[in-house]
Amino acid sequence: MNDKDKYRAMFCNPNWDYETLEAADEVISKIGREYLKLKTYPNQIEIVTSEQMLDAYALTGLPTSYPHWKFGKDFVLNQNNYTKGRMGLSYELVINSNPCISYNMENNSTCMMLLVIAHACQGHNAFFANNYMFLDWTDAESIVDYMVFARNFILKCEEEYGEEEVERILDAAHALMNHGVDKYKKPSKISAKEENERLKKLTLIKRENYNEIWRTLPKLEELPEPVTAGEEYKFPKEPEENVLYFIEKYAPALPAWKREIIRIVRKVSQYFYPQGATKVMNEGFATFTHYHIINKMFDEGYINDGFMLEFIKSHSGVLYQPEYNSKFYSGLNPYTLGFNIFMDIKRICQNPTEEDRQWFPGLIGKDWLEQVHYVMENFRDDSFILQYLSPKVIRDMKLFTIVDDEDDDEFEIGAIHNERGYRKVREHLSNQYDRSNHVPNIQVTKVDLHRTSKLYLTHYIQKDRRLDSDSAKSTLEHIRYLWGFPVELHSKNKLGINESTFEMK
Repeated sequence: MNDKDKYRAMFCNPNWDYETLEAADEVISKIGREYLKLKTYPNQIEIVTSEQMLDAYALTGLPTSYPHWKFGKDFVLNQNNYTKGRMGLSYELVINSNPCISYNMENNSTCMMLLVIAHACQGHNAFFANNYMFLDWTDAESIVDYMVFARNFILKCEEEYGEEEVERILDAAHALMNHGVDKYKKPSKISAKEENERLKKLTLIKRENYNEIWRTLPKLEELPEPVTAGEEYKFPKEPEENVLYFIEKYAPALPAWKREIIRIVRKVSQYFYPQGATKVMNEGFATFTHYHIINKMFDEGYINDGFMLEFIKSHSGVLYQPEYNSKFYSGLNPYTLGFNIFMDIKRICQNPTEEDRQWFPGLIGKDWLEQVHYVMENFRDDSFILQYLSPKVIRDMKLFTIVDDEDDDEFEIGAIHNERGYRKVREHLSNQYDRSNHVPNIQVTKVDLHRTSKLYLTHYIQKDRRLDSDSAKSTLEHIRYLWGFPVELHSKNKLGINESTFEMK
């Protein structure tokens, strides 16, 4: 029996063992490396039970995290839905870390195990290791160690200051997580060792916890520069987009341990920032990867027809997209949209039509694998869709736009399958994946350093999206609690005219 016969006997047996998984990882990694030219982190495959998978869900995929009531709530909610048949569980869950950790469900068949190893351990892994969003804005090397540090620190805070006080600071920081992200400047790398050393230094200045007067003294690096007569010192000099960062660094009366908790929350928020911006691309590329790897395994004789029948059924289920008028419709399937666009890039490179030559002249005759890698490495969902969603994919997926004006009693079809409609569909769909359409652009613009310590924030209205009054007040309550002094928010249009003001004294 040659090696391929041995592998085929293992892979086509519906009951897997650990030897089978080791062989699968070896073969799939070899094909990913040689056929698809994938560069990945080392893999760490964990076999988990349904309860362990639910626990991973609650911790948003991380292997460990600090204690918070929301994690327990999510676990109980998901567990109840799962046991009552209202939801299923993913076949796998993968973490952006080095090594790349993937959780595989123990009740997966051998075929499903190979599919998720190709999907997660090659597709997602390569995306994490090469896409610019993850390279520039996250630190895969140390996230697991950092979460161990975060857990230990918060547990110590609960012992020293009480669970209720720690929970309150976590609640406020979690509510502001979307405003704790650096979108334009690269964040500093996180290191559990460096964080511990920094904390040791902080313990030497614990005097602020015993004498209230120390809290009111500004640190040397925060003292304003001298100003000439008649001038007003502006602090900060430039607007700060990362509200949690600003509070952590400059809140006048915040104890050191609370600053550290805010720092932990914003580091976690920063870690998840690229995942929210690349959902379609990430899942689409992973599906594209497992599709090509499994088909390559079949071509080379590692698996048989029976395996492929089960694979096709599972792969089709992943790509299932209900029609817009189906009772099961809940939006566009990111796996389907991403996979279709990547497959279309390959098609345009190899077999372009006259329409393709007009829309994508830069892809014609190019090496499809090089182009797929270029796109995977250099785009995020909104720019990916805006640049590479083709008329063919729009037609195949039957995409169109609807105008939903609250003043009208009926919907209006805004774009159909024609030259003008294709561009409209592409633009509107891209906007749906643009983070700025979901997270208000709120920045710190001023602090009254010398009188009230009042914090001034500005909301910049984009695309006529105005703040909801209740949400704005709720957000200000959290900022007011963390800052410790009055807070005022001005909502300005593109002309710089203030349209509304919210204040929390």
